[in-house]
Amino acid sequence: MSDLQGIALVGDIGGTNARLALCNLADGSISDPLIYSSKENDSLESVILKFKNDTKTDFKVACIAIACPITGDYVKMTNNPWEFSQSQLKVSLGLDKLIVINDFTAMSMSVTVLKEESLVKIGGGEPNKDAPIAVYGAGTGLGVAHLIHYNGKYIPLSGEGGHVDLAPSSMYEDMILVALRARIGHVSAERVLSGQGILNLYEAIAMSKERLQETLTPPEIVSRALSNNPDPDCVEALDTFCKLMGRFGGNLALNMGTFGGVYIAGGIVPRFIDYFKKSQFRQSFEDKGRFKEYLKQIPVYVITDTKAGLLGAGAMLRQELGAFL
Repeated sequence: MSDLQGIALVGDIGGTNARLALCNLADGSISDPLIYSSKENDSLESVILKFKNDTKTDFKVACIAIACPITGDYVKMTNNPWEFSQSQLKVSLGLDKLIVINDFTAMSMSVTVLKEESLVKIGGGEPNKDAPIAVYGAGTGLGVAHLIHYNGKYIPLSGEGGHVDLAPSSMYEDMILVALRARIGHVSAERVLSGQGILNLYEAIAMSKERLQETLTPPEIVSRALSNNPDPDCVEALDTFCKLMGRFGGNLALNMGTFGGVYIAGGIVPRFIDYFKKSQFRQSFEDKGRFKEYLKQIPVYVITDTKAGLLGAGAMLRQELGAFL
């Protein structure tokens, strides 16, 4: 709770849709979002004006999380045609305060307000609330952020960690890397840990076995892997995805000693959470040679709340306005 009053706009803007909602500044609760297509609307400003009209509300402060780097006043989205000046948007909408942040900055801030029932724990001990936190997630791409707690405030550390080089740890994973490098050149972690990444894994596996792969979508690959009569190449692709998610998460944990926990966000893993829990994810997370015992202590959680990005945007805004989270 805080001394803040009133409502604010929060948004979670991806490559396909904009999700907008209202945040109660007193307690951080979020209304059910309204979803607007980026293809059917020509700008973020027009979507926000539609939202104001659709909800019959007015607001003077806003926090918008966007799936692209935020490096200055001008924002040009990566997988969305929208682009805008933050300062001009603030004036056009008549806002007193506008904060624009990366989507995984918002996702990291959501960790401060998520309820226990929105988290599925996958191994490790108990989190140290004062230690650094890592958040990463596979969706359209691979997002990465860290969070530290200092002097009563949470400080999100955003970046583009999904684009680091893929680091294989076995001859089998070497084979995947070689196959992908021959096809696409530079192979980042995102090339295997995303929706498209699952497809890339499936195609590399089928190619290595000299089998003619079918034309499948990532959801179809997951569905076939989980079916009663599973496709072996789809199973192998999904198993490899889980292992590589573990290796990448373990690397993040080592980078900053994230004894505050490692959190998995994004829309992919929650779709097969039971399978993920039984996979080699945790084994791969801890598979760091002499530092296995170190990593065994660090808890991993999967975020299942579909409003997490919006909650994080609300948490970021409330903290900026003086609330203690």
